[in-house]
Amino acid sequence: RSSYSCCYFVLPCCFFDFHGKYSRRQCKKTQYREYLDFVAQVGFVCGFHVEEDCLRIPSTKRVSFVGKSRTYPAAERALVDEQIIQFINSRRTCAVATCDRRLGFNHEHHSGGLCKEAGSEPPEDETETAGTIWMPGFQPRGKVEQVRNCASLPRDFVDEVVLNVANLLLNAAPQKSCSDKQGGNMNTWNQGESLSLREVAEHLDKEVLKKLKSEYGGLQTLLKNNHQVFEVLNGRVHIRDWRKEKPPSKTKPEVKRRLSAEAFKTRLCWFFIHHPDGCSLPSEACPYAHGTEELR
Repeated sequence: RSSYSCCYFVLPCCFFDFHGKYSRRQCKKTQYREYLDFVAQVGFVCGFHVEEDCLRIPSTKRVSFVGKSRTYPAAERALVDEQIIQFINSRRTCAVATCDRRLGFNHEHHSGGLCKEAGSEPPEDETETAGTIWMPGFQPRGKVEQVRNCASLPRDFVDEVVLNVANLLLNAAPQKSCSDKQGGNMNTWNQGESLSLREVAEHLDKEVLKKLKSEYGGLQTLLKNNHQVFEVLNGRVHIRDWRKEKPPSKTKPEVKRRLSAEAFKTRLCWFFIHHPDGCSLPSEACPYAHGTEELR
């Protein structure tokens, strides 16, 4: 409804209607297929020639819809917009009926609650401005969406936090001498201790924590992003021990195994550079480069 020249692409995933969770109506179809048909119907009601496609992605929800052209001339835009408003209101009526069945609400005896707000009769202010707004309270997404998963943080900042947290875990464990720092000796390699996320946060600078709090997931997300160094399980942070990682599956097709092997050594090994005992794996077994000469 933003403009007549608008085109759209949508990849339906979670089962939601305009006013809440989508309620099934046809038991002869799977829930996914029924919801896909509903999303396609929305496109048709909005006056699009709706095309269906299946994406080549590793997901069970792969069916997408594309609307590239309209089914009506631009002169009939106002008429179609009225049809869209009626369709939205009809879905609201369905949502109320479902809520009544589930919660046993009686509109004559209950004056509050979600169901009354989503009543079949649109409010007066909505009726007056239905042609100029999308829905009451609707806020379109901004043109620029800020990335807040710690991926856009400065590399120097991330490296410093990773090093500080790793040293904190390593120093929490009793120090052990290592006769062969690059040999991966099982008995002497310092695995460090595990600490809770709260304990780790208590040892970090306040300015660092303030910067992380502006990101989704904060400290936990940053540590999980650095999969090579850390393992975060049940709210506790561990130094990752690559000796315990499962080797690549031998059941993979030969082509995939070969591609996987060729992808090795594209990044330097953090443990080889920073860990006091070096890497726990020998160079030929480590998926990361022990020195720039091994980078591919």
